[in-house]
Amino acid sequence: MMQKRRKNLYDAKSDVPFNLSRSKIDFFLECPKCFYLDRRLGIARPGMPGWSLNSAVDALFKNEFDGFRDQRKPHTLMTLYNIDAIPFWHPNLHIWRDDVNQKIGASVLNKVTNLNICGIIDDIWQNTKTEELHIVDYKSTSTNGEVSLDGEYKDGYKRQMDIYQWIFRQLGFNVSKTGYFVYANGIKDHGKIFSNKLEFKTTIIPYIADDSWVQKTILDIKKCLDSDEPPNSGKKCEHCSYRKLINDEVLKTQTNLL
Repeated sequence: MMQKRRKNLYDAKSDVPFNLSRSKIDFFLECPKCFYLDRRLGIARPGMPGWSLNSAVDALFKNEFDGFRDQRKPHTLMTLYNIDAIPFWHPNLHIWRDDVNQKIGASVLNKVTNLNICGIIDDIWQNTKTEELHIVDYKSTSTNGEVSLDGEYKDGYKRQMDIYQWIFRQLGFNVSKTGYFVYANGIKDHGKIFSNKLEFKTTIIPYIADDSWVQKTILDIKKCLDSDEPPNSGKKCEHCSYRKLINDEVLKTQTNLL
């Protein structure tokens, strides 16, 4: 039986900065009501299983790019895609990538709201000509077509990049608007024998990010959290639609019993 969460809840009277992750910002944009129930009241949505294969691919990418990072050399994929960059080294990289498993990553305090905006990145590259930083995110999938950033659910990937760039600009870094998605596409048809091997085709997709919406959204989230009343549901929230359907059916049943 699911119980209400008692920890990590927003308290409007507290002076302690409240952690707001990149994923929770996207959660708010998807459905303000579900976000409010989760962060303010401790009523979470049903849990989802972890994507262990995606995590494995992320770890392999990180290990591979770290080898080139140690050498201060561009990865062969960078050369292939004519990207003038090398993997960026910084003493806090292990924190930003959450190698320490603290579930925070890179973070910056938004003093206007007292919200600590945080996000766990996959990688950062540094442009060898401009010295700007390129935020990099690893993705993995398995599709017969060419991978792209098209599709409604991939808008979340783009917002993810927007927020990461915003965080690092707030931290004082010179961040390029161009971010990169390193996409590993699992090949389904590579012979009749599996041989315990899964092959991938890796593609780099550039994305010109826009973080102009982030600050306003943080202010909207602060207003939402400070309210004593939950906001309206998101227009396409299936969870809220399900809750409403259940409540309506329960009310109908109770009425019929009278």
